[in-house]
Amino acid sequence: MRTGPVRTPGRPVEPGVEQASTRMPLRELVLKIHSRCNLACDHCYMYEHADQRWRGRPMTMSAETIAWVAERLRAYVRQHRIPKVGVVLHGGEPLLAGPELIDELVRTIRGALPVQTEANFSVQTNGILLDEALLAVFHRHRVRVGVSLDGDQRANDRHRRRSNGGSSFVEVARGLQLLGSPRHRDLYAGLLCTIDVANDPIATYESLLSHRPPRLDLLLPHGNWTHRPPGLADWTATPYASWLIAIFDRWYGAARRETGIRLFESVISLLLGQRSAVRSLGLIQPDVVTVETDGAIEGDDALKTTGMEVIDTGLSVFTHSFDQAMAHPTIGGQGHGLTGLGATCRSCPLVAICGGGHYAHRYKEGLGFCNTSIYCANLSKLIEHIRTRLLADLGTGPRALAAHGQPGSLGAG
Repeated sequence: MRTGPVRTPGRPVEPGVEQASTRMPLRELVLKIHSRCNLACDHCYMYEHADQRWRGRPMTMSAETIAWVAERLRAYVRQHRIPKVGVVLHGGEPLLAGPELIDELVRTIRGALPVQTEANFSVQTNGILLDEALLAVFHRHRVRVGVSLDGDQRANDRHRRRSNGGSSFVEVARGLQLLGSPRHRDLYAGLLCTIDVANDPIATYESLLSHRPPRLDLLLPHGNWTHRPPGLADWTATPYASWLIAIFDRWYGAARRETGIRLFESVISLLLGQRSAVRSLGLIQPDVVTVETDGAIEGDDALKTTGMEVIDTGLSVFTHSFDQAMAHPTIGGQGHGLTGLGATCRSCPLVAICGGGHYAHRYKEGLGFCNTSIYCANLSKLIEHIRTRLLADLGTGPRALAAHGQPGSLGAG
């Protein structure tokens, strides 16, 4: 039996005044609006790893849960005077929720927020269900659309297949053609590609470019010291760095910029003393909360690849505020920043760039997160390669990076 305030469906009780916090404020809210998927990707952290609670969760987020999310977010941004917040519609496959539920969800959340708070909505989808009805809703509410695709048909079909083993590529390509058409292109946020080093990097990049994405995200497969990613039985091996360097050299050396790649842009930005655009790099404090279809509040989805003692927070929008969530050890209170890293990372000259790598990639059963990233060798090789290219362009010594805002000690790495 759930404890906490008495609830009336669709009308949450006043949660009370939030307690002020000195932690990094919540900047992005991930909403799992549908807990099932129309694909059976074998690299999916949602279904193929330690956390199997999706089996017992409702398929869609109810109107009651949505109303509680809206009220918790309203109370939080009002208390902390948050000027802008991102809301990501996620799953499973979020488009399975349908245009009516998505329309109502966005209306409910936007209607609850103070007029001075800007809410930027986006959706991450496999693209199969994209159609005019859904795109009409996205236009109405200015919802940006990101699509997951791993390359050409051969590359994509390695992992992103239907439950019967059938290919999904033709349907995804159809959805991308619609999204990229002149009447819908302003909604197109970009493509997300999960790296498989068995795929040729340049062929993968050129295939992704054929869909004219405004931006690419190249995602390292989620893994850790207990559940190692493919190709990293030996953690000193650097197949991911080699794969990424091939694309970086093509991207960076092109006569014109063909698309944005957030991973590379973030390394460059950090080397120049600026901020990262991805949470897997830099000494960034956590600023994201995830709400599941049943209202459970959790941290970064990648933590589903670790262990249940990490994933299950015991928090819910029905009983807890987002301030309480941001204070939880596995959400806002986790060991981010320099003080949360182990001695090896703290003494590394690249620590301000890699930040110890993705939090979930440091996990080892029995030891927690005070370890280097399982991708440590790969991140180091990639960062050093990009640094060398930058130095060649900016000057001929470590002071070149320092002159552009980066601490000199890193330039001397």
